[in-house]
Amino acid sequence: MKNLQGMVSFVESATAGSFTAAASRLDLTPAAVGKNVMRLEQELQVRLFNRTTRRLELTPEGSAFLEKAREALRLLDEAVTDLGTYGAEAVGRVRISTGVSFGRRFVLPALPALTARHPRLEVELSLDNRPVDLIAEGMDMAVRGGVMTDSNLIARRVCALHSVLVASPTYLHNHGVPTTPADLAGHRLLGLRFTSGKVSPWRFRADTEEGFIDWTPQAQIWTSDPESFLDLALAGEGICQAGLLYAAPHLRAGALRLVLHGQYDNGKREIALCYPHRKLLSKRVRVVVDALLGAFASEEDLQLDIADAPRAWCADTGAHAKQQ
Repeated sequence: MKNLQGMVSFVESATAGSFTAAASRLDLTPAAVGKNVMRLEQELQVRLFNRTTRRLELTPEGSAFLEKAREALRLLDEAVTDLGTYGAEAVGRVRISTGVSFGRRFVLPALPALTARHPRLEVELSLDNRPVDLIAEGMDMAVRGGVMTDSNLIARRVCALHSVLVASPTYLHNHGVPTTPADLAGHRLLGLRFTSGKVSPWRFRADTEEGFIDWTPQAQIWTSDPESFLDLALAGEGICQAGLLYAAPHLRAGALRLVLHGQYDNGKREIALCYPHRKLLSKRVRVVVDALLGAFASEEDLQLDIADAPRAWCADTGAHAKQQ
């Protein structure tokens, strides 16, 4: 393969969706990008794109070639970076994808110390709650929550992702404390609906084959950001599902209480730092992985186990009747 410039133009065009957008990234003209791709097609003797006046559409051959071309360019970039900085400090840009709440609370605070230690390192943090394809979107790593199933990624465990039901003492005083999941029907509920439209169910322990049942809350207010409706719960507006790591400071302060603790099933999800599976990890990525894992390990709220929740964090079920 002699046409490296053609491969770069092809990958950028496929990623950006047009020669014009790729040209902006590569500091070339759209015509030059188009010619580079055409020469690559001639060299490979296969059409990579079907072109229309409005967009580029990958052919089946183009789709198959794209994944391997991306990985080849990524490995080449890492080889050049590592060779140029061997025995020296980390150099280059590292792109990290993470959810909005986790990124603001735990990732962003760790970055100033990291970049101070490595002044030639550039870190780009993308805060987004949608699922991200690391390879397709050019990310070096991501912090993800859930059940890790992608075998193409290395997943370094950060912590358990316990979820809880919480409400403010004021809300519970005014509306009563539910003692069974059935009691929730008479309460004001705050629900989580992801940008994909999928609703996050509330899971309760049950005498079933699975050991639990999933229940969809009949909420009046919905949000796609898990932490944002903690503000509503703190204001006494209802009961919400939240990650323990986000609710913990408010539970310690007495501003929130656990609802249906012991009946609510916290699940077996986890938060992990993920990056593409490679035999060799570039120095710039390696130092960021190590720094973040070290920072996460020192965060008290990331080490919490819901089984050890103090009794003081739980709602007083003796006050379940509505106070007049």
